[in-house]
Amino acid sequence: MPPTDASTDTDAAPAADPDGQDTLDLRLPDELIEFIADQGGPRPADGTDADATDDLLDRVGEWGPVTTPSGVFQLVPARVDRDLGLISRWMNDPAVAAFWELAGPEKVTADHLAPQLDGDGRSVPCLGVLDGRPMSYWEIYRADLDPLARHYPARPHDTGVHLLIGGVAHRGRGLGTTLLKAVADLVLDHRPACARVIAEPDLRNTPSVSAFLSAGFRFAAEVDLPDKRAALMVRDRALRTLL
Repeated sequence: MPPTDASTDTDAAPAADPDGQDTLDLRLPDELIEFIADQGGPRPADGTDADATDDLLDRVGEWGPVTTPSGVFQLVPARVDRDLGLISRWMNDPAVAAFWELAGPEKVTADHLAPQLDGDGRSVPCLGVLDGRPMSYWEIYRADLDPLARHYPARPHDTGVHLLIGGVAHRGRGLGTTLLKAVADLVLDHRPACARVIAEPDLRNTPSVSAFLSAGFRFAAEVDLPDKRAALMVRDRALRTLL
């Protein structure tokens, strides 16, 4: 996950809070409003209520947009019927494939998404939408319920993040750092039981490790996982204002 950056351009303006505190009045681009209206969240194959699939993560699809220094950003739960082609193209980018190892026909990506979309909600795949444009792929997952928990001292409700930046134009300018901080804040804001946000980028992926450090994560340990030697990165709620 190479880090990236975009120009500072927000559409947010302060609005008076009834209690006298300033809040942000987010003015979303029309494209984003239409995109979100169309997406409707993940659709389980069995036809059950989509909201039931991500209760373990406190309804990621309802977290809403946030203003970042690079624009208005939102996590939108992925849908195979709409997003498979785009995510598969990103997975076939050599810079992405080197670490995600999901290059190949669309079926490879579909097989990766299916257990998440049809599972119990312990992992929610999402598009990262910036100023109305899908530009990144995320997985928000329960690290304490993941095989990763066998490799580090997990705590209840630890929440993990995976990220790839889709477009070459978005890479190498610090945007990864901006979005990692925004998503970690979203997790901590909407998951009160979660005390830590966890990540485990490949130790060889120096730009990714650097982006996590710049986003307020600390390097906790090196861990040997079945498919890689990883850098265990942790963002603590207790240190949120200090890092």
